[in-house]
Amino acid sequence: MNAPYIGRFAPSPTGPLHAGSLVAALASYLDARAHHGTWLVRIEDIDEGRAVAGAAEGILHLLAQLGMHADGEIVWQSRRKPLYEAAAERIVLHTYPCGCNRREIADSRLGFAPDGAAIYPGTCRHGLAEGRGMRSLRLRVPEPGFDVISFRDRFAGEVTQRLSSESGDFVLKRADGFWAYQLAVVVDDADQGVTDVVRGADLLDSTPRQIFLQRVLGVPTPRYLHVPVVRNEQGEKLSKQTGALAVAPGDEKAAVAALQDAARFLGLQPGPADSLDAFWRAAIPAWASLLRERGE
Repeated sequence: MNAPYIGRFAPSPTGPLHAGSLVAALASYLDARAHHGTWLVRIEDIDEGRAVAGAAEGILHLLAQLGMHADGEIVWQSRRKPLYEAAAERIVLHTYPCGCNRREIADSRLGFAPDGAAIYPGTCRHGLAEGRGMRSLRLRVPEPGFDVISFRDRFAGEVTQRLSSESGDFVLKRADGFWAYQLAVVVDDADQGVTDVVRGADLLDSTPRQIFLQRVLGVPTPRYLHVPVVRNEQGEKLSKQTGALAVAPGDEKAAVAALQDAARFLGLQPGPADSLDAFWRAAIPAWASLLRERGE
């Protein structure tokens, strides 16, 4: 018997929710509801230096305004640091201190990972150079030939990445003292029992690293579905950095319109709706039908 479905939406509070992040929220919510599962909300504010005051509360208010209500307590990463510390202690034999700065890594000319992160050349793998102090904590990836991570994404299909050449040893704790996203997201998904991760395709290339870390920690690997990202007229991913406007429906009619736009981007045609209830009554079966067409 399959485990009960547990999904989640995990926004970073670096600004208000925009059309791109609404697409990811809607996809995760519809997938949970179509599977008669649980939908959780987690505020990924582990990078406290980038968090904008009031943004998390604004996101939670907007989700409620759109009719997306979490099935449980809201989790805040900034309040879960002891969990990340404990996880790092469990895998201490797989980690090492790194004294390199960003410029030194970029100057190694190994290039960049698919997600834009500089590939680490392994400078500190065998110990810190004399006179160097620890800046970050890195996870040692397997040697070439043993470093291939493959998984099936529910949208993208088969995905394969060679960790040694496409990411290198990656950071678990940053030079500024904050735990890295890769560690926090893996620990949180495992702790919350998440079975299905539905998120934007901009995170697809991070997934092999997360799967490797899951294996090192001995925790389950969820199913993944990465939906296409919304782009602006210049072809850039819609984000706060590219001037994405906040989703700010003034009334129920505007809320329905925003949801319908997001649904159409996901390939759904839920039809006209004059209320939030009407939208959800149409959108959830439409998503379930789309899954059936894809053979799920």
